[in-house]
Amino acid sequence: MTTATHPPTHLGPHPGAHPGPHPPTSPAAGRGGRLGRALTDAWTMTRRGLAHWARQPAQLVVGLIFPVMVLLMFAYFLGGGMTVPGGGDYKEYLVPGMLALTMAFGLESTMIAVTQDLNKGVIDRFRSMPIAPSAVLVGRSALDMLQSALGLLVLLGTGLAMGWRWHGGLADASAAVGLLLLLRFAMLWLGIHLAMVAGRPELVQAVQVLIWPVGFLSNVFAAPESMPGWLGAIADWNPMSATATAVRELFGSPGQNGGSWPAAHARLLAVCWPLALLAVFFPLAVGRYKGLSR
Repeated sequence: MTTATHPPTHLGPHPGAHPGPHPPTSPAAGRGGRLGRALTDAWTMTRRGLAHWARQPAQLVVGLIFPVMVLLMFAYFLGGGMTVPGGGDYKEYLVPGMLALTMAFGLESTMIAVTQDLNKGVIDRFRSMPIAPSAVLVGRSALDMLQSALGLLVLLGTGLAMGWRWHGGLADASAAVGLLLLLRFAMLWLGIHLAMVAGRPELVQAVQVLIWPVGFLSNVFAAPESMPGWLGAIADWNPMSATATAVRELFGSPGQNGGSWPAAHARLLAVCWPLALLAVFFPLAVGRYKGLSR
């Protein structure tokens, strides 16, 4: 009987293969992969907020309508006796100011949302999940900026319906919208920090009460020249006044020329104030978020 023989089977690596672990991934590829995962996780957090809008649209609608109600109230009921420096229609003066005020006061919705997530344990659950640490804050900021962009569209549409018009070019109008969104982005991180410091809804409400006078101590509704000297100086240096004046300049609205240094350099301050707020409160908010589990 003939016995069949078989060639030996190689159970180890191929003779021509290099033994040992796979070559390490390059640092650039690793960073790219982490960035991609972080962006994917942030988009997941943003979609969570969009789903919340779909389930409870009333909260979004109220947030969009309230600035419109304030605009209409001052334009047709409380603004009849208001005078615009240099002359002009008060509604033309008011609309850019309300745009700036709405962006600044957007921090209220940020504070409420962050506080609710903190008290319901949502953020703790997210932190225990295998997601990028930055995803929660990036998703929150993206959602709030989207809501603010919608608010701008609604308020601009209301202003156009009232007879307000911008008198510059498209580039100037785009720059005005950019300054408004820059202010909102800075106030967003202020709101995140304040919410995590306050922690409880009742403390957030107390902070909101303190924020409202800041809005009225500006040139949103009245020119600083019409105020007492010390009050006018406070209004001139208010970050909202800088953005409101710069937006009036870019839209070609009346009441943009003031005799003070802040009024003469409104565009510069409309950039510097938000950047200063970001430089302070962005690292504070991120540090506070990282320290939640300590």
